[in-house]
Amino acid sequence: MTIATHIKAKLSGASWIRKMFEEGARLKTEHGVENVFDFSLGNPNLEPPEAFDKALKDAVASSSGNDHAYMPNMGYPHVRRSVAEYLSQEQRVRVSENDVIMTCGAAGALNAILKAILDPGDEVITPSPYFVEYQFYADNHGGILKTVPTKPDFTLNIDALSETVTQRTKAVLINSPNNPTGQVYSKASIDALGRLLKEKGRKLNRTVYLIADEPYRKIVYDGCTVPSIFESYNQSIIANSYSKDISIPGERIGYIAVHPEASFNKELIEGMALTNRILGFVNAPALMQRVVASCQGSSADISAYARKRDLLCNGLGECGYDFVKPPGAFYLFPKTPVPDDVAFVKELQKELILVVPGSGFGGPGHFRIAYCVDDRTITNAMPGFERVMKKFKV
Repeated sequence: MTIATHIKAKLSGASWIRKMFEEGARLKTEHGVENVFDFSLGNPNLEPPEAFDKALKDAVASSSGNDHAYMPNMGYPHVRRSVAEYLSQEQRVRVSENDVIMTCGAAGALNAILKAILDPGDEVITPSPYFVEYQFYADNHGGILKTVPTKPDFTLNIDALSETVTQRTKAVLINSPNNPTGQVYSKASIDALGRLLKEKGRKLNRTVYLIADEPYRKIVYDGCTVPSIFESYNQSIIANSYSKDISIPGERIGYIAVHPEASFNKELIEGMALTNRILGFVNAPALMQRVVASCQGSSADISAYARKRDLLCNGLGECGYDFVKPPGAFYLFPKTPVPDDVAFVKELQKELILVVPGSGFGGPGHFRIAYCVDDRTITNAMPGFERVMKKFKV
């Protein structure tokens, strides 16, 4: 055996997203890039905003030797102060630099959080459909991920969440705007969730954290807004990244923010500063910290994603697909016309259309389309989408 038994077992259930992405690379080599319609990976295709380009050039031009040295594991104080000032406006709760830790993206943030709060056997509850990596993140730190179905329109089912909380529950992890559905959880539902966790915590004599994974927070449409979890529940933690809204996923830069009134705020921050280091991140990338310090509130051209969403929804609607039009993110999660979503996705693949089965996200009977692609990809894929739908509707 060359690798750990535990990891070998995980390989068989590895991410469908990556599998389809790799299949796309093979098909592009065989058929030509322009003939393959790859909607598999949520890889932003918009240019970063001008503010990012300027900040990057300024950071490089002004760089000195000390700018590449080790720093506090939490990150540069002036960067955390900049993030805290922006968060205070966004969350409508006063956040200080001491409530913020800079991380290697939202993935690094979530792993640092879970490493700090989970004891072996502790449970993390997440609404499904959900981002598939959550399963691995919980397992990384001895935790158990428990999923709770959302309502048919992918909004939160508070009653189902309530039934799932047990003495082992350590956190509820939400992702809004959601990957893979694009749904945004309303303020009323977040308020209800906050009340539920407060009540459960009191009954169980146990703090139940609310963790919000928010890399798509700025990618919303039609006047939709993402509510503040800090306003709704004080035992809350935010994990965020600049990967999606600024279009810099390869730079791996994000942050953790702990509610300033959390019961164990100081312990949480100290614990996460430690886990940020011992997980091997040590600290977030120095150059990117200096860049994002002056880019708070910036984003790529979100109107372009809105256009792509409408182009895709209009086309698929005409083809007879059934879906909930997403108010955020850059994903669509249509129903498959047959129960076997994997079989349906394989038929699309014959048309050189690459999407991801909903089963990979805990949403069987659906498939995910990442529409952060060229408009031509959406338009040119429509005949193939139509042919496959007709085949299954005969």
